[in-house]
This record gives sequence, structure tokens and C-alpha cells, in this order.
Amino acid sequence: MRIAIADDATLMREGVARLLADAGFEITGKAGNADELLRLVELRRPEAVIVDIRMPPTHTDEGLVAADAIRERYPQIGVLVLSQYLEPKYALRLLERHPQGVGYLLKERVSDVEQFVTTVQQVAAGGTAFDPEVVTQLLARREPLAGLTPRERDVLQCVAEGRSNAAIAEQLFITEKVVSKHINNIFAKLGMPPSDDDNRRVLAVLMFLDA
Repeated sequence: MRIAIADDATLMREGVARLLADAGFEITGKAGNADELLRLVELRRPEAVIVDIRMPPTHTDEGLVAADAIRERYPQIGVLVLSQYLEPKYALRLLERHPQGVGYLLKERVSDVEQFVTTVQQVAAGGTAFDPEVVTQLLARREPLAGLTPRERDVLQCVAEGRSNAAIAEQLFITEKVVSKHINNIFAKLGMPPSDDDNRRVLAVLMFLDA
């Protein structure tokens, strides 16, 4: 899998590149700012991009703006945004604009190499993955989806974190069959009938984050 990396901190940029190279990824290029990243993506068309939110010149949301641009121009490229800070509003903004092929992680998660690699693969494959701390803070801040049972809320939180049914079953110590039942109940309570066109998991996550 071909990956491009953008971070103005050389140590972080080179560290992530080394971790992914050791895991078998091909690093197509590294950038120190958003403009360099956009040029890199145009020239080399990686399968996924990893980008810091805050980069030069203002160190506000340049990385997020670049992520938006990449997803608009090249929807086949997955984008994983890294942040040193817990900023749920940026995570929600990213998911609302691009409900597939995106992820948001705190930089500290990179130290869990196995999970980090899994997240990169998941985003590159068109999935979504959001940092557990972001999801937890959004849940604590609001009162979403009052009709769900506590267990259904646990399951939906795991879905928001990008976990598969098998991973949810392992996390919550239940069977995949029970997970599937909970998810179907969630869809029913959210008024989401079966559909061949809509990704109901993504719609449920959007409703969860923005309830």
C-alpha cells in the first residue's frame, strides 16, 4: 500500500514513515506543509495520506483543509488526520464532509503500532476510524440517541471508532451474533430501513456524533 505523510515536525514525520515502512507500506513521499502534500498527492497518487491538522503557516487547520481538498479531488484516496490535541469539532467536521475513507487519531496512538497499522489499512480501504477519546468526549458532552439502551450505545460507540463486528464482540465480551442484533436494533430505532444504497453504519455514526 502506497502512503504519503505530512507533518511539519521532522521527528514525527520520519518516525511514522519508519513505522509504516517496517510494516510493509511503500512511502511515496513526505511533506512538511499542506501545499507540499497537495503537490505530492497530485504527482504520485498514493492510496492513503496521513496528515497533521496543524501545519504552517498559521498552525491552525491547514492539514484539515488539505484533507478536505484531497477527498474532493481524489475520493479514492483515504485520509487519516493526526492531532496532538483532542479536537472533536474537527473530527465531526471531517466526518460530515466525507463519511467514508477518513479517520482521526491522536498522535499518541501511533505508539500502538499494530492498531495504527490496522487503522491506516481501514481508512485506505474506504472505512472510517475515529479516536476513542474523541468519541467519548462527544458522548459525554451531549445526550444523543436517548432511545438506545446502554449496551446499544456501547456498540454504537465501537462502530464510531471504526471497529468491525468481530472486534466489537471481542471488546464487549459478547458474540458476533449479539453484536449484529444490537446493530439491527440501533438501525431500527434510528429509523434506518434496509437499503442497498446507504451505508447505514456511517449514517448511524453521523447521527451519534451530531445528535
